[in-house]
Amino acid sequence: MLKFLREWGSLIFIVLLILAIRLFVFVPVTVKGHSMDPTLADGQKLIVSKVFQPERFDIITTVEPNDQSKVAVKRLIGLPGDTLEYKNDQLLINGKAYNEPYLKDFKAKFAKNRLQEEYSYSASYRNKAATVSNFTQDFSIKVPEGKYFVMGDNRLVSLDSREFGFITKKLMRGEVVLRYYPFNQIKTFKD
Repeated sequence: MLKFLREWGSLIFIVLLILAIRLFVFVPVTVKGHSMDPTLADGQKLIVSKVFQPERFDIITTVEPNDQSKVAVKRLIGLPGDTLEYKNDQLLINGKAYNEPYLKDFKAKFAKNRLQEEYSYSASYRNKAATVSNFTQDFSIKVPEGKYFVMGDNRLVSLDSREFGFITKKLMRGEVVLRYYPFNQIKTFKD
């Protein structure tokens, strides 16, 4: 037995360590759909940390409350107790205006041609974009205690808290920390 442990012990330890990290710390995720365009695109591969404290504007993975078989990638916008308001494409949280630099490119394209080129894959998305006045439609909502409000960066097509409601921390699966594929777009997401 000692001979076996001397010869294979290090390898067994490394394999067990990798398994523990995979089970309890980091999880690979594949983006499905266009709700996080242009920040994250369909088919991109991510690493999600299960060890995190939710902070405003983090990109997280969450189980959808109305369909717990689906895990979505969304941006955390509203924290417990927040009052959120969108007015003329401006985000207000508790009355304070916030910039959303991650929306800059799509908002400019929306202003230019209503994202018709970006939505070439879907006639229904092109039609929807052609009929709305703002990239993010106006709304106002109060986030209850113990709840969170998430949105996709592609506000016109994202199924998010505006549709499926608030989420809880228990539904959150982790925070996106790395995009590792495609290899020419590797990027970290945590400051």
